[in-house]
Amino acid sequence: MSAAGRRHRYVGPAELLTAVRPGGEGQVIRSASDLDAWLTGRDRDELAEPFTFVVDLDGLLRLAPRRSEHVACSGGAEVLGAGEMGFGRVTGFWVVEEVSNQSTGYCPHLDSWHAVARALDRAGVGRPAAFTHAVVFRRCEPCREINIVREGDFVCVFCGSDLPAEWNVAA
Repeated sequence: MSAAGRRHRYVGPAELLTAVRPGGEGQVIRSASDLDAWLTGRDRDELAEPFTFVVDLDGLLRLAPRRSEHVACSGGAEVLGAGEMGFGRVTGFWVVEEVSNQSTGYCPHLDSWHAVARALDRAGVGRPAAFTHAVVFRRCEPCREINIVREGDFVCVFCGSDLPAEWNVAA
């Protein structure tokens, strides 16, 4: 793992890579004013849902509408973090109210929180102390399918095999 954090490569369906545009669809957020400008352009229904996000290898937050694929948001590149992020206004400023590592395209490790927190801090955006919804991903060694571990049940939903205790999605 680099000093910037663990790099996550895209592990989702190959067909989604064909729709990726160079540079990605994600809006880079470098400051609170960037966030304000981007969110102000969203309609009320869109603001009611979390947005797709990635943290690129430069440590910058990139946002896209929720129905965007994470790989499209990143332009197909490796990321330091990925998931969904919801915002609210507190004393006139946008803050992160909910954030997860929910990305089945990148399946980020829980330690990706550090990259997410650094990107938000760098942009001057208020945030919680950790993921408000943390998702545990594991790859089944016998069948190679990626699983979301629910309620601490480390059993593959595809073949019934035990899942490893340690994150192994990139393996």
